[in-house]
Amino acid sequence: MKSERMLKWLAIAAIAFGALTVFSGGRALFGGMEARAELGNIVPFVLWFNFLAGFVYVLAGAALLLAKRWAAPMALFLAVSTVLVFLAFAAYIVTGGAYEARTVGALSLRSLFWIAVALAALRAMKATAAGSSPR
Repeated sequence: MKSERMLKWLAIAAIAFGALTVFSGGRALFGGMEARAELGNIVPFVLWFNFLAGFVYVLAGAALLLAKRWAAPMALFLAVSTVLVFLAFAAYIVTGGAYEARTVGALSLRSLFWIAVALAALRAMKATAAGSSPR
């Protein structure tokens, strides 16, 4: 019961996080030179990944709220893909690429959030498959 409630809150957070991600990424990508200038050293592959992933965040959050069977695998996909982009970003930094320090924080937050959502969703899926309610 407690786990179900936590998962619902995480789902709502995923939807909100996704909507904000689409809005901010869209502004950075399509808002013109002034919007880009405010952001500093944009790393294009990170920006595009985050923008596109924002739509998937909303879909994953809705799937979690509706208890769809594919919600947990989607959350896991988001966790893994975000970590992989983070690793690519780290390689970009090591090779001397220009970046903003806040991007490190943003990717850390996104990675930790989706890892937590994936773990909670997988646990709930496992409990449902075993015929008990998640704890």
